[in-house]
This record gives sequence, structure tokens and C-alpha cells, in this order.
Amino acid sequence: MLTSSPDVHTFAVLILIVVALYLFTRDRIPLESSCLFILIALVVGFEVFPYQRDGIVLHTEEFFLGFGHEALVTICALMIVGRSLETTGALQPLAGLLSRLWVAMPMLSLLLTLCIAAVLSGFLNNTPIVVMLLPILISASLRSRRPASGILMPMGFATLVGGMGTTIGTSTNLLVVGIAADLGIRQFGMFDFILPAAIAASIAILYLWLVAPKLLPDRTPLLADTSPRLFEAMLHIEEDSFANGKMLTELLEKTDRMMRVKEIYRGLELRVSRLPTTVIRAGDRLLVQDSPENLKEFEHLLGAKLYNVSNIETPISDENPLSAEGQQLAEIVVTEQSPLYERTLRGARFAERFRLVILAIHRAGGSSLRRGDLSDAKLHLGDVLLAQGSAESIKELKKSGDVLVLDATVDLPHTDKAPIALGIMLLVVMFAAFGLAPISVCALAGMGMMLVMRCLSWRDASDALSTQVIMIVAVSLALGHALVRTGGAEFLAHNYVALVVGWPPEMVISGLMLLMAILTNIVSNNAAAVIGTPIAVSIAHELGLSPEAFVLAVLFGANMSYATPVAYKTNLLIFSAGGYKFSDFLRVGIPLTIIVWVSLSILLPIFFPL
Repeated sequence: MLTSSPDVHTFAVLILIVVALYLFTRDRIPLESSCLFILIALVVGFEVFPYQRDGIVLHTEEFFLGFGHEALVTICALMIVGRSLETTGALQPLAGLLSRLWVAMPMLSLLLTLCIAAVLSGFLNNTPIVVMLLPILISASLRSRRPASGILMPMGFATLVGGMGTTIGTSTNLLVVGIAADLGIRQFGMFDFILPAAIAASIAILYLWLVAPKLLPDRTPLLADTSPRLFEAMLHIEEDSFANGKMLTELLEKTDRMMRVKEIYRGLELRVSRLPTTVIRAGDRLLVQDSPENLKEFEHLLGAKLYNVSNIETPISDENPLSAEGQQLAEIVVTEQSPLYERTLRGARFAERFRLVILAIHRAGGSSLRRGDLSDAKLHLGDVLLAQGSAESIKELKKSGDVLVLDATVDLPHTDKAPIALGIMLLVVMFAAFGLAPISVCALAGMGMMLVMRCLSWRDASDALSTQVIMIVAVSLALGHALVRTGGAEFLAHNYVALVVGWPPEMVISGLMLLMAILTNIVSNNAAAVIGTPIAVSIAHELGLSPEAFVLAVLFGANMSYATPVAYKTNLLIFSAGGYKFSDFLRVGIPLTIIVWVSLSILLPIFFPL
């Protein structure tokens, strides 16, 4: 029996949790670094100051158990299985059907898209679903003359409300269910809580279909493939360039005053003033911003070269000219699964790997690059790269499944392994759904079958794993374990019960769910869920009630990542792609949070009596 009287270790763990939640919200600090710091602090602290109280001994080795926890193994296996559907193009027939329907019946197609996105998210990670639907919906909005802003955000939120319906819908669900089982609560089956989740999701989808599009202003999508977008690129002046020896004003006249020079670089880092009389020399680099077509026109008029001068991996030459016949321009979106995410082009060796040259970078909000070499610009979620290369190179890039390519001239990836991948995924779901084997076993076996049947390679499998997910899950499990073992969870639960004394149990559950919903929009939903689950169990024990409804209150609340673009990774992708403002998420996400919260507050006690 854990004591509810806190000691120094209890308060140290609580302080460390607060520090962790703060660090997890700092965009400038890599999440992996924050997780590693917290883990080191936890392990070293308990090693230097051992915990032993009331017969309870907490060994530091216990903090590493999260790396081998069943929930983390299951999450990783499902990420790899889901990646095989992405790389084989198994969902592309469905995407093609949606694309055709949008032209004929836009309103019905929107409802169908929301329903399909929600259902698929109950079994697959929602990130590849959003990535698959983004270019389809943007193109459909242009053809049907409907604002893309009224489509993309509802679609993204539909994947979130659909993901809370099954134990494998999100990594958050798996974590909550796994930790609850560790704490002695019965193991939830895959569909044990699907009824309240499905009813709440249905109400939410009606709101997303009929109301949300009217609340959203008409934003210009940053990825609209028929509207000119501004890209930043480097024009390298050579000895035989027209610009060599000319004043800047002469260059502007040559381009009919259309070219906008943002910076002039000379040497490695020297910046030259952009005066009209500034003489341009060979070796200078002009940072310009314009549409892809105009950038190529400036390259031709000035006799310059449009590429990164320090890119020595695949230098432009007579054998690989920038404007060679058969070359194509492609627009590449940086997603979380992309090898470019939070890396530089040089660090990812992108040009060498895919035989493509990155000509320019477009970033949401119109922010400007402040360095003279695009190869060293750190790429963020939602950045759009303008790449040039042969049609074959672009096609291979698409087939790799590593990035989201918006070039419409190349077919979407589709292989003869798609039916096999889809069949394996269905087997995984069916075996887990009927209780024939634990989901961890099903997911691991499914991953093995995908590899044996060559639905994906080991490189694809490793790329599907996210270091951020692994670290934050393992560290959150360690913090949660420390919180329980030191009596911190019981202490917080006791104080929460004292705060809500006299409240009906239904209101206690509703308040806990709302607290988790607020927290998940500020910090990682996995971190919030892992820390909240033991507290929920302790509250139920304190009140002498069945803990199942309390555990599900944490699970559902931690999934309500609707109110801010930073609440979930797909929100960031939608935020960039749709050209939204922060206030747009508040305008649509807060009412959605209230709808789902109120619905589940009513439904939970009905389906899970206290």
C-alpha cells in the first residue's frame, strides 16, 4: 500500500514532470534532447539519492523498462506495418475514387472523406492518411471551386476523432491501455470502448461537415498546384554570365523589373549592399524569390545557374545539366516521416541519394532564409522544396514513399505488393479484434510478414520508426513509474478528490477528461496520457469506484488535440498546407473539443457504470 504522504523524492519527481512538460513545449529544443535530459536526471538522481520507504525499494534499472515495454514494441511494429501500406500504395485506389467523386458531388464527397479518414484512423497511424489525402483534396478544391481551407482542417480533425475508437487507433491509446494493465486494470479489447467513441465521433463529424467549413475564412493554400508560389533560390553568376560586370539596376532592367533580389552574397558569408549601382561579379550569388517559372526565366536571361553552389555531391555539369531535356520540376513537402525532417539537405545527402537538385525552398508564413546556401537551411514540417531532375528520378522518389511529392506528371506509387500489404494489415486487425492473440503479437507478426513478403525493405522499416516517439514514450513511462512508486500519483489523486469533494462521480470524470484535453493541447499527448493514467487509477481507488471509466477519461481527453496547431503533428502539416492562422484552430478546435468532451462526459457513465 503506497503512502499518500509525500516525501522529498515525491516532490522531486513532480518537479521533474513539470520541467519535462515545459521542455516538451520548447520548439527550439529537439524533443529527443529534452527526453534524454529528463531520463538522465531521473536515473542519476535516484542513483545518488536512493529511494527506500515502507518496504518499497526503487531501483534505477526500473526506469529503463519503458524501452522494452509491450506498448512501445506494439507502437513501433504498427508504425512499420502502416508504412508498408504507404510505400506499396495500397490505399491509392481509394484515393483515386475520392478524387473522381469530388468533381461530381463536393458536399457528399466531403462527408465521405471525413468518414473514411475517421474509420481508417481507427486502425492506422493518421499521419500517412493525412499525407495521402492532402494533394487529392487540394486538387479537388481547385476543380470544384471550393476553398481548400474549408476541407483540409476538417479532414485532419476527422482522423483525430476516429483514432480514439480502438486500442490501436493512436499510440496514446496503446499507452493508456498498457499502463492501466500494469496497474492491475483489466486489459481493454480492441473494440471495448468503440461505442461511446463512435457516437461522439459521429457528432463531431457532423460538426466538421456542416459547421466547421463555415467558421473557416477563405485561406490561400500554400500547396495549391495551380497558383503561383514564391520560392527562394540562389542565382550563381559565372564568368560568361550576362550579369558579370553589370550593375544591379541593369540586371533588374533585363528582367523587366520583375526580379526581386533579397541578398547579394560574395565569397563564403560576405553580404554586399543591394544598391542600384552595385556591380555584380563572377562568383556572386543572388538570393531571389519568385515563382518556379520566373526563376527559370531569370536563369535564362542572366545566363546564371540556379542551384546551390556548394553542392558538391552531384555538381551540375554537361552530363547532368540543370535544364536538360526530360528534366522536370517537382514540389516536395517535408513530412515527419521524411528523411529531410529537422535536417539540412547537406546532412540528409538528398541530392546524392535521389539524383535531384533542390532549386528553392518555400516556408509557411513567408519567412526568409538568412543564409547564403540552401543546403544548410534546417527544414521544418510543411516546408515545400522545388526540385529538378529527370522524370525517372522523380518517379523513383515517389515510389520510395520517403516524401510527399506534389508533381502531377508522375503516377502515384502503386506496386503489385499492395494487395498483399492490405491483406496482412487486415489479418493483424482481425486476429487482435477477435482476441486470438495480443495486439503486440499480431503487430510484430504482421511486421515480419511484411518484410518476408517484401512489402517493404529494412530501410523502409527503420525510416518508419520515429526517434521522438520512442524517446518520449520511454521517458514518459519512466516518469509515470516514478510517480506511482514514490506515492506521487496517490498524492495528486488525493488532492484532486479533496478539490472535487461533494461532486457526483460523473462530474469528477468529466473534470478529469477536460483537464487532460487542456493539457494535451499544450504538451505531447503521449506524455499527458502516461502521466495522467496512474493518477486516474488512484482517483478511482480513492473514491472506491470502478477505474475503467477514469482510465478512458484520460484516454479520450488526451486525444482531443484540436485547439492548437502544435497539439499534434498532423495539425502542423495541415496548418502549413492550408495557409491557416493560429486563430483558425482556436475558432474550429475549441467548439470541437467542447462537443467531444460533453458527448463523452454523458456517454462514459452510461457504457461504463461507476
